[in-house]
Parts: sequence; C-alpha cells; structure tokens
Amino acid sequence: MHSFVSVHIHCVWTTKNREPSLHTKLRDQLWPYLGGIARENKMRALAIGGAADHVHMLVSLPATLSVVKAVQLLKGNSSKWIHEIFSEMRSFEWQEGYGAFGVSVSATDATVEYIRNQLEPHRKWTFREEFQKCFANTASILTIPCWIEFFRPLGTQLLKQTIVPALKRWAIVAQKKLAAVLAEANYTS
Repeated sequence: MHSFVSVHIHCVWTTKNREPSLHTKLRDQLWPYLGGIARENKMRALAIGGAADHVHMLVSLPATLSVVKAVQLLKGNSSKWIHEIFSEMRSFEWQEGYGAFGVSVSATDATVEYIRNQLEPHRKWTFREEFQKCFANTASILTIPCWIEFFRPLGTQLLKQTIVPALKRWAIVAQKKLAAVLAEANYTS
C-alpha cells in the first residue's frame, strides 16, 4: 500500500514579548539552521524568513509528524542553538504559542514569495497588522481556540476589540458560504 501526503504549513512564531532581538547577523545564520532542523526531522523547509521579532516558515510535513511536534522541534532546537552561538543572548526566549496555516499546493508559490520578501510588509504594517491580515485570509473554524491563545499575549483589549469580533464575522461568513455550497450541491441533512 502506498500513501501520498501533501501537508504544507505556514508557521509563524514570535520572540518573547515581541522583542526585536533577531538582528540581521543572527537571522542570516538562523534561517539555514532552521532549515537543518527541518531536514533532520524529515520536514522540507520550502521558505524561511521573518523580521527582528518573528519568524515565518513554510514547511512540508511528513505523515508521521504533527504540526505541534514540528513547531516544538523548530522552536526548541533553535532557541538552544541561539543560546549556544550568541552568548549575549542567553536569556533569549520564543513567545509561547504559534500560528500554523495550511497552504494549498496552488498557494505554495505565493506563500514562498511572501516569506522570502518578509521584510517588505514590515515597511507598511506592524506584526500585529500583518498577522491579522494573514488570519483574515486563512482562518479555520477549528483554529479559533488556537487564535485566541496566540493573541492573548497582545492583551485583553486587542482580543475584545479586534480579534473576537473578527472571529465572529468570519464564522458568520463561513457558515453562509457552507450553506451556499451545500445548497448548490443539493445536500440536505
């Protein structure tokens, strides 16, 4: 029996308290190191990028590796490496949590381009604005609890004023789209 699995995940995680501690010299060495972590764990790093306070990584996961385990390996091993290589950063930490978005095969090239040119959006948007745009385009009803936990460090006010209303609007739109698809397919329960 043969199996084919195509699981592309766009992972995003930040430095503790969004500290801009990923300076250019560190990033220039961190991106290849993250690629090595991926390779050693049977993932394929399709793109790696980010800015001073966060990382974007598009990975292809093997069938045997969960998203949670993949991100744990990437964050844990890279944090250990940063402590060992950059002695002035012994207190460095990644923020708890992460964002993980499934990427279709048809959207892979655009996602790779976006990640490779990661510094460009930050000339226009803050990390918070960028992440909200990403969320608005890729949210899944199953990820709502993850989104709330991911945004929790940004503060209760942001959650109440921006994230929760966006989740509610998205859920209403998703419900309407699902109803339309089901009606078009003449599906009745």
